[in-house]
Formats: sequence, C-alpha cells, structure tokens
Amino acid sequence: MKSHRWAHFACHGVQDLHQPLESGLCLYDGRLELIEIMKQKIPNLDLVFLSTCQTSQGDLELSEEVVHLAAGMLAAGYRGVVGTMWSISDCHGPKFATAFYQYLLREGGSEGLDSTRAAHALDYATRTVRETLGSDNAAFLTWVPYVHFGY
Repeated sequence: MKSHRWAHFACHGVQDLHQPLESGLCLYDGRLELIEIMKQKIPNLDLVFLSTCQTSQGDLELSEEVVHLAAGMLAAGYRGVVGTMWSISDCHGPKFATAFYQYLLREGGSEGLDSTRAAHALDYATRTVRETLGSDNAAFLTWVPYVHFGY
C-alpha cells in the first residue's frame, strides 16, 4: 500500500461484528486487520478496489458508526474505495473488476486510469453485470453489493 497509489484486493474479507477493528483482509501470510490499516497515513493514495466479501458492511446494531474495511481505507488516506456490503460471487467478482477497469481505461484515454471516475466506472460495471444476469432476486443479490466511497 505504501508503494502504489492504487491497490486491488481480490481475497477473502472478514467483518468481525464483536471486535470491528479486528475485521480484515485475509492475505497469504495472515490477516491484515482494520486497526493496522487505519494506523497508516500514506500520502497521495488514489483508489483501492476491495473485491472481497463484506468490506463495507457495518454493524446493524450501531448503524450510526462506520467501522468497516472501506472506512479504514479512507482513514489510511485513499481518496476513493470500492467495497462490498455482503458476500460476493467468486464467479462474478472478476467480471465487475474487468468492466470497472475497462471503463476507467476507456474514459481516461491517453492519461490512463482516472480515479475521479470510479463512481461512474462502478455504475458501468453494475449495469454490465446486471445485463448479463437479469433483475430477478438471485441476480439482484449478485450485482447490487458493490459501493463506492470517497470522491
């Protein structure tokens, strides 16, 4: 995270409702916990895409408090975060990411990736996957959990 302005995590995410600061991303060498992420103050970060389960799921009992992985990434210094409100499909996660980055590359032109267009890219990715899956209840649970925080 300290070496690059952009990050993309495609791994398992854990939301710990009893100890929210112990929520984390499951990496090959252990869990990167929310408390460790929030301790980071890294300048010039643009965007992190959390293609993992439950990265923006808060506690229903404490709806006024925002303690989740996406908020932790904002606290660490990212200007924008894409996260998920619940578990996501391993099958469709890569399709979301592909459409998301295709949009950013297309719209960025010769400038490349433009994180200020992330919300538009997520909308495009959602519409793309929705067109494939349809709008029934099962499909809805697949294409709706992705959210964008930040600018």
